[in-house]
Amino acid sequence: MEPQTITSAKNPKIKDLMLLREKSKVRKETGLFVVEGIRETTIALEWGYELSEIFICKEIAEEFTISQANAHIYEIPRFLYEKISYRGSTEGVVSIFKSKEKRLESIILGKSPLVIVLESVEKPGNLGAVLRTADAVKADAVIVCDSQTDIYNPNVIRSSLGGFFTNQIALCSSSEAYDWLKKNKLTIHTAQLQDSDFYYKANFKEPCAIVMGTESLGLSSYWREKSDSKIRIPMMGSLDSLNVSVSTAILCYEAVRQRKG
Repeated sequence: MEPQTITSAKNPKIKDLMLLREKSKVRKETGLFVVEGIRETTIALEWGYELSEIFICKEIAEEFTISQANAHIYEIPRFLYEKISYRGSTEGVVSIFKSKEKRLESIILGKSPLVIVLESVEKPGNLGAVLRTADAVKADAVIVCDSQTDIYNPNVIRSSLGGFFTNQIALCSSSEAYDWLKKNKLTIHTAQLQDSDFYYKANFKEPCAIVMGTESLGLSSYWREKSDSKIRIPMMGSLDSLNVSVSTAILCYEAVRQRKG
């Protein structure tokens, strides 16, 4: 479609975009979500997400072009871009994409799967950071159980740096995740302080899932009781936990080390 020009913050398209950015309820009702940045928009398109609308500030993104014939393209001045941009970057592109269902049944596993399970993740930034790790280690999937945050939150997209689009993600309950893991014959390693061994003693070479809990409460009794292997990271100081994204990275790279060794 030919670009249209928007110059007013009162334009309904600008108001709709702001609601999408700020309201989880609106994202769920419309099946749309906001992506900011040239890199993230490009990755989303490469991984099969359907573009609905795109807002381009030509003062900033002079050389950016889009070839999506069915997408609505809007050119906006700098002051409007600064109003709608989430992270205050200077890339000049904000996009609206159609969301996808995130189902366990859609996950395709490789020969020796490595799956990350997050229980009751609360902070969008942590979820996004875990998705970056999952992409880096080529995990087969990230399963988000009983989530306390909207996975289409702009901060999830932003902090994943594109990992939101490159990973297979599923949303479900803990019991659904457990049944799926067992059906696919994955060993369940739970990260916990109670009754656990150091993580480097675990066998990550076999098909497995690494299950992470929240920083404040850790894993629920459900996962602690269901686990095949209880693991922990050595803590040498006064504190008893790391950021969940850091902990996930440590455990996943141990799996990489064992499998490459």
